[in-house]
Amino acid sequence: MEYLVIAGQLILSLSILVVLHEWGHFFPARLFGTRVEKFYLFFNPWFSLFKKKIGETEYGIGWLPLGGYVKIAGMMDESFDKEQLAQEPQPWEFRSKPAWQRLIIMIGGVTVNFILGFLLWGMVLFIWGEKYLPNESVSYGIYVDELGEEMGLQNGDKIVSIGGKPFEDFGALRKEIVFNEANTMTVERKGQQVTLDIDEQYVSKLAGYRGFFATPRHPFVVGKVLKDNPADKSGIEEGDSIIGFNDMEIAYFDQFKNQANIHRDETIKVKFIRDGKTWVEDVRLDSCGRMGVMPYGSDRYLDFGMEKYALGPAMAAGFKKGWDFLAANVKGFGMMFTGKIKASESLGGFGTIANLFPSTWDWGQFWKITAILSLILAFMNILPIPILDGGHVMFLLYEMVVGRPPSQRFMEISMNIGLFLIMGLLLYANGMDVVRAWTGGGAAAC
Repeated sequence: MEYLVIAGQLILSLSILVVLHEWGHFFPARLFGTRVEKFYLFFNPWFSLFKKKIGETEYGIGWLPLGGYVKIAGMMDESFDKEQLAQEPQPWEFRSKPAWQRLIIMIGGVTVNFILGFLLWGMVLFIWGEKYLPNESVSYGIYVDELGEEMGLQNGDKIVSIGGKPFEDFGALRKEIVFNEANTMTVERKGQQVTLDIDEQYVSKLAGYRGFFATPRHPFVVGKVLKDNPADKSGIEEGDSIIGFNDMEIAYFDQFKNQANIHRDETIKVKFIRDGKTWVEDVRLDSCGRMGVMPYGSDRYLDFGMEKYALGPAMAAGFKKGWDFLAANVKGFGMMFTGKIKASESLGGFGTIANLFPSTWDWGQFWKITAILSLILAFMNILPIPILDGGHVMFLLYEMVVGRPPSQRFMEISMNIGLFLIMGLLLYANGMDVVRAWTGGGAAAC
């Protein structure tokens, strides 16, 4: 059921973005008297799930959910309709329109996506506000995984500053290190401040890292007992505070988790407090070191902040956050091309996109993620790659400067190269999702 919820959010979000992107081309095309032959959600090689012709335009839904398209008469696009282009230009065709009108038609899609991304982000802030975790509220310190340990962090550390600047928003931890290329981090450890050097290799590793690296630490209180699992059979109940593992006294969930990983498939003694009394029960861990409970999350222990916005400030904040997000992506691309970030660790396909959505339907999260995807779609489409909107814009700007368009033969070759690049990128990005799922299969099973 969780996978269906995630898939439903992904399909709805992409459908909204694709339809509005294509409408961004459709509206100015019709405004300038250009005929639009097809308007499709999803692609329709060989057949369509639905189609209906209204006026001069065939509207439809394809079966291949990789995007969508509008087919504008007289335009060299991915359809490679050479027969139409071989005929004399007609007044209603794209190629008959002035260059400035064609430019507006081509930038219409990304313009809609940019505006939509900023607008949705602002509306999310206005309606739901913004929940954040002040760094000062991480009162129990952090819990780190293997990568965090490599960087010199320890469980219980409290982060004080990054790159010499005070650190305030815990949710921005990874961003502060990667996009500011911080080379130092100061932590409070056992009452003393310790400054750690951050090697530049960790900027690259963190950019595409799928683990948590460092997360807020909290006590282990049972939030849910899974039916017919070892803990359930041993009498452990919701609300029990776990304070011991065999002979070891523990205070935090990560301490229990680390010990359980060592004692997989063994019977252990679990000490816990219930209603002020201390109990000890024997529990048989499974082969992954689980006893079948889910702890309460950080919300129970840490003081999260909530910032509310009036409409005007929300729109301004939405624009700023969207702009900062775009700037971070541009910088990330630059770091990828210079080798500071590995493409294999940073790029992802539909699986990566799907993982952005929560497993339960949350409209606030849905619209925020849709805003982010809208900005990503706009950014990717404006790249100067033939077959993308940015490629068409590049050729139109050339025409406006030189006074004549590139030859049709040149356009055909460029489009084929662009199609090859985009298909290669799609295959690579989605292939990396498969590789990650495959190589992480053993860990995921546990």
